[in-house]
Amino acid sequence: MRLLVAFFILCLSALPAAAQSGQLSLEGKPIQGGLMRGKTAPGATVTFDGKTMRVAEDGVFLIGFGREAPAEMTVEVRLPSGRALTRTLQVEQRSYDVQRIDGLPQTMVTPPPELLARIRSENAEIQRARDLDTAVPFFRSGFIWPALGRISGIYGSQRILNGQPRQPHYGIDIAAPKGTRVVTPADGVVALVHPDMYYTGATIVIDHGHGLTSAFLHLDETFVEVGEIVRQGQRIATVGSSGRSTGAHLDWRVNLFDIRLDPALLAGPMPKTGAEESSPASAGAAKATAPGAPAPRTQ
Repeated sequence: MRLLVAFFILCLSALPAAAQSGQLSLEGKPIQGGLMRGKTAPGATVTFDGKTMRVAEDGVFLIGFGREAPAEMTVEVRLPSGRALTRTLQVEQRSYDVQRIDGLPQTMVTPPPELLARIRSENAEIQRARDLDTAVPFFRSGFIWPALGRISGIYGSQRILNGQPRQPHYGIDIAAPKGTRVVTPADGVVALVHPDMYYTGATIVIDHGHGLTSAFLHLDETFVEVGEIVRQGQRIATVGSSGRSTGAHLDWRVNLFDIRLDPALLAGPMPKTGAEESSPASAGAAKATAPGAPAPRTQ
């Protein structure tokens, strides 16, 4: 009898530790440009890189790693009970390509001074869309490729235009004929539609919830309006070459607030298809669960 009582007490003492280990889980890979989805107890507070992250009613949250994320980062969770949980992540470091483009018109490298006010205003519009912190976790749909074509520019690459080093490229470029359909890679709500920004031309930003956004640049036609809820695979635009562009392509960028993420890590490998205008959804696109005075920065 004494042995049974001792065993019962031992089991009870182990419960807090077991419960603690089960109240913080993370899905995805900690890598520069990557996104992870976490799960904790409802009502918990999550802090990552000194910032408090939104936690859904069921405990789901997102954390992201920028292009220059350090090798070690920490997730801190405060449970409703007051108990603190900590998880230290080893972040995979990446090397990035250098891309040289020469022979560009000078206005495509450094804009005329009279356009700086316009550029600043447009950048602010995009930033407001990226600052949204919508409670609905649209990102649960996962991600597919918004267009199919040849990858002509990759995340993180450093561009040197006419010999002048520029900021890294924070998106992924998909070269495709003008008019190729562009679909939304994940569920969301349209946060911005602009017909002609100086750098990015016709531009759409979709809010996937919790600060996660997709931006679609250099579009031709657009088919959605601000405030419209869109579902994964829905046509939102066509590929174009508007703004400061050297040819028809889609520049797809993903942000978690101000953290620039690598879209390719969300969508997985580009589906192989011979149809240039196929929808990624109908082409069987790979899907990944969500476990971009001196001239101002372009978006």
